[in-house]
Amino acid sequence: MLSMIGLIGGLVLLIWLTLKGVNIIIVGPISALFVAIFSGMPLFPQLAEEGVANFVTSYMTGFTGFIMSWYLMFLLGAVFGKVMEDSGAADAVAKFIVDKLGIKYATLSIVIACAILTYGGVSLFVVAFAVYPMAISLFKEADLPRRFIPATLALGSVTFTMTSAGSPEIQNWIPIEYLGTTHLAGWEVSLIVAVFMAVFGYWWLKRIIKKAVDKGERFIARDSDPKFETSRALPNPIVSMVPLAVVLIISFIFHHDLAQSALILALLGGIIATFIVSWKYFKNPWEAVSQGTLGAIIAIGNTAAVVGFGGVAQKVPAFQVAVDAMTSIPGSPLIGAAVAVSVIAGLTGSASGGQTIALPLIAPGYVDAGVNTEALHRVVAISSGALDSLPHNGYVVTTIQSVCGEKHKDAYWSVAATTVVTPVIGVIIAIILFSFGLGL
Repeated sequence: MLSMIGLIGGLVLLIWLTLKGVNIIIVGPISALFVAIFSGMPLFPQLAEEGVANFVTSYMTGFTGFIMSWYLMFLLGAVFGKVMEDSGAADAVAKFIVDKLGIKYATLSIVIACAILTYGGVSLFVVAFAVYPMAISLFKEADLPRRFIPATLALGSVTFTMTSAGSPEIQNWIPIEYLGTTHLAGWEVSLIVAVFMAVFGYWWLKRIIKKAVDKGERFIARDSDPKFETSRALPNPIVSMVPLAVVLIISFIFHHDLAQSALILALLGGIIATFIVSWKYFKNPWEAVSQGTLGAIIAIGNTAAVVGFGGVAQKVPAFQVAVDAMTSIPGSPLIGAAVAVSVIAGLTGSASGGQTIALPLIAPGYVDAGVNTEALHRVVAISSGALDSLPHNGYVVTTIQSVCGEKHKDAYWSVAATTVVTPVIGVIIAIILFSFGLGL
């Protein structure tokens, strides 16, 4: 009983401190300590009997294990994003979309720009940094409340692109190791669900913004606002999309032989392609590489902090009780997998971290039971991108506070509408379609 109180209380503490604006790298171990104490877990390895879990080892194993597995992907993704930004390629793509759609569709322009960059392999965190200056410019011109910029960036970055078939984002690649699938698993259903999430998410976001505008909310400028450069010479937008295409093509060619490692090769290819096609437009390429490296460390540190929390959580008795309950849900095993991954991703505040913790626990049983791995891959990927976006999620914290400079209490609830509710409905649709045999 105390263990369950500790598990639930630790999650509540994690969310509450994050909403208060406390750094997630501090919040993670504090919340994990709460779980450990209530569960009677020894705090140090010297105090634990042989074979018995302890707080320090469990937390650091989760923290460092995630970094060991995914650092190169985060690093290359962040560097790719920064060189696309510094060369003007990201601005060229974004400006091309805005020019085609016009200020009337300011919100849609931002969503599409984020979607193209994300699906092209640019790190989620970097996309937010790259598109934010344009978003500020558009929201100011359209006189829309700036507190909705995080939700707009998130809709285009962490919903219908992040977990879709073919996406180079790691949330679509983690299941490959455990299920023996490819990054294109269940693409027919994935396409339908992605279209739904894009259309429904955009409709809801527009409705929320219109409601705020009707109440009198307007754009309020700040002295610290970045300026979207309109006078800078930019590369051709079509040529600027070449590095994005390179990432997708390389990942497609090598995914069978290299699995997740194909993503390393693909992102490296994207970086090289950016240098080749946009070299003369760079402002400071090596500074961009340095900034990308620093950004990767911050991004993976935020995520690893909550994975460390999950590393402690999964060692306490209450966690196994929760997993057993979720994986024994009657009916379709896809429902059990979706619930398990969603809840664990919610506990860890990370889609990638949630998958890394959940899949080793649930995948063997489902595979042995004969569950279709293509369907399982897609359901796991989509469901991981739902409850992961609770207030303590690393991307949510970084985008709302660090990128956009907003307060959680003002900006989070529209983010939740687009990145929690919309994917939850999406995974329900996916399960229904797979249950009727579509794509199998």
